[in-house]
Amino acid sequence: MPNAIKLYGIPNCSTVKKARDWLDTHHVAYDFHDFKKQGVSAELLNIWLAQFPHEKLINRAGLTWRGLDEMTKSGIIDNASATTLMQAKTSLIKRPLLEKDSKIVCLGFDENTYKELLK
Repeated sequence: MPNAIKLYGIPNCSTVKKARDWLDTHHVAYDFHDFKKQGVSAELLNIWLAQFPHEKLINRAGLTWRGLDEMTKSGIIDNASATTLMQAKTSLIKRPLLEKDSKIVCLGFDENTYKELLK
């Protein structure tokens, strides 16, 4: 039976590593979804976009975002355009993304939030 907790991210991301280390240290079972190897479906992004606006799901502080040209950045005007870009460049998705029972419970890693959610 799959775990109710799923962690999405990129293995070499330092924040994802912190989240995985925390989960492992606290013996929390989870499934890991590697955006680089497994990608992300439009259907899953639509589920997430029903929970959080694209402005929160896209990591605008990262190198991938900063590397985009202004035309691409200004072209993110709705969920459809955000979905297309996040599928093309999965590194743009805020990570780690922690999902519990198919709901996003945390974007990014915060030890106190993890403690509260997973006690």
